[in-house]
Amino acid sequence: MFARGSRYEGVADASWVDPAGREIVYKRLRLVPPPGPAVQGYVVARGDRLDLIAFRFYRDPEQFWRLCDGNRAMRPDDLVAEPGRQLIVPLAGR
Repeated sequence: MFARGSRYEGVADASWVDPAGREIVYKRLRLVPPPGPAVQGYVVARGDRLDLIAFRFYRDPEQFWRLCDGNRAMRPDDLVAEPGRQLIVPLAGR
């Protein structure tokens, strides 16, 4: 259901049976891992976008979620809203 490399790829499935007997399959809760080693820091510039920053470090714009996890961001756009902000760039394997 999720693309290879998705933040949900490794999250286990679970199921629930409703009162009518239908099985509903869903993903379990994804826990955000604690911050780990960083590749390096990155200083946000005016006009930066997370997908472009992700491509720069991971060669895949869809890996922007790694930046969100590493910086504990609930709202991805907040990470690039303020020029000069220092971002943590986690290792790709985390």
